[in-house]
Amino acid sequence: MLDDLSPLKLLIIVAIVMLLFGGKKIPELMHGLGKGIREFKRASQGDAPETAAAPEAPKSIAEAPKA
Repeated sequence: MLDDLSPLKLLIIVAIVMLLFGGKKIPELMHGLGKGIREFKRASQGDAPETAAAPEAPKSIAEAPKA
């Protein structure tokens, strides 16, 4: 299937992706894809911590005294 992937076909695929997602969205998609691949590699190698530290809860702002 990928044997006959010529440069012209690849260019057409890239043009279609640009039309569908636009120039601003593509870097965000690639960033998310990169994070997903890194996370998959860590999980497959067993380097990921078993228990992730829970994020700290935001501290509540004390309400001003009512007059």
